[in-house]
Amino acid sequence: MDSLIAKLYQSPKTILSSKDLALIWEINDEQSLYAKTAYYVKQEVLVRLTRGVFAKNKDFNPKELATSIYTPSYISFETVLREAGVIFQHYEAIFVATKWTKTMTIDKSTITFRKLKDTVLFNSTGIVSKDNYSIATPERAFLDMIYLFPNYYFDNLKSIDWEKCGELVKIYNNKSLAKRLNKYQKNSQ
Repeated sequence: MDSLIAKLYQSPKTILSSKDLALIWEINDEQSLYAKTAYYVKQEVLVRLTRGVFAKNKDFNPKELATSIYTPSYISFETVLREAGVIFQHYEAIFVATKWTKTMTIDKSTITFRKLKDTVLFNSTGIVSKDNYSIATPERAFLDMIYLFPNYYFDNLKSIDWEKCGELVKIYNNKSLAKRLNKYQKNSQ
């Protein structure tokens, strides 16, 4: 087996950006990187998912894909809130916080990107790294949600830690959001 492929499979990631490949293969020249990548896609060693984003094979983590398209980004909103039991509605899409608003379908994954202001997006408070991607805690996802959707209906707020929300709300620097948070907290008790 080719040494570049061996290096590729030593990485725990299932999704690799062009930057990841350049680092793994130690290639500084953009044309060389493009040629190598194109060769391995043709050989079916790499799967090209979208521009500059590749998978080792078809068995990749869709959440890892969702956060590899734009950086910075993290899984949030309905995806996190449903997993935490805060909302019951099932959504096929993976919801991601990033700098742009866009929905795209790659392979069988639909990804909805929602724009947050840079000061919020670049603040890692309430975001954890898991399985090669970043994901919001339920409290951070809850605040992201009421920041963008002021009157959102939540099915079950019992699992929300209001004390954590009280700390996290500061990163948004938004008085209206703080008032909304208090209103949701009062209505949940």
